[in-house]
Amino acid sequence: MVKTPKLLPGERFDDLNCKGYHVIQNPDSFCFGIDAVLLANFANVKPGKRVLDLCTGSAVIPILMAAKTKAGRIDALELNEEVAERAKRSIEANELENLVYITQGDVCNAKKIYGNQSMDVITVNPPYMTTDSGLHNPNDAKNMARHEVYCTLEDVISQSSALLKEKGTFFMVHRPSRLPEIFHHMVKYKIQPKRMRLVQPYIDKEPNMVLIEGIKGGGAQLNIDTPLVIYNKDGSYTDDVPKDE
Repeated sequence: MVKTPKLLPGERFDDLNCKGYHVIQNPDSFCFGIDAVLLANFANVKPGKRVLDLCTGSAVIPILMAAKTKAGRIDALELNEEVAERAKRSIEANELENLVYITQGDVCNAKKIYGNQSMDVITVNPPYMTTDSGLHNPNDAKNMARHEVYCTLEDVISQSSALLKEKGTFFMVHRPSRLPEIFHHMVKYKIQPKRMRLVQPYIDKEPNMVLIEGIKGGGAQLNIDTPLVIYNKDGSYTDDVPKDE
């Protein structure tokens, strides 16, 4: 049963339309997008496995995975202290304290925080843009979420490799334009790309997101799923988009 939390100025308590779960957000900080929802549904988690969500933000991915999987434990790491505190209150409001554990800390120190080969599954929706691309938002939380200010793509992948057990799985959402770099770092750190799915806003538009699955120590074979189209011509969601449960 969801408990209505005490909200701070500017915050709202959003219904995730998934088994009654909600999340606390502040639009002045950063709100999750459909990329997080797609990643939570793309990731496969076997019962009892330990999961870590890096760059967790509002913790929407751990909350959705708590609803959709039978994970044994879900850890989540967030650098921004204010955002991490808000995520903890969301976990408490959804009464998930015995399943989801929020830690405030740096992705670059994740191996020290959790230990080598401690995770079965890692999910991550990292900053998409390098520090020399795009417009930088003066709001630090938004800037951290969008740009590689405090961690690079290589940091995310190298730390994930260290954290994953052998044959553990890695799930990430990112931009197609960075696929060469993504695959380079994954192979470098022994996370073999195994599955990818391009995401298109409309059927006649170029992909603007990519969902990637890798296996630490896996064999060299990549399967490509059919593209996922988000919107119909009338602006409604297609059947590809996860529906309320």
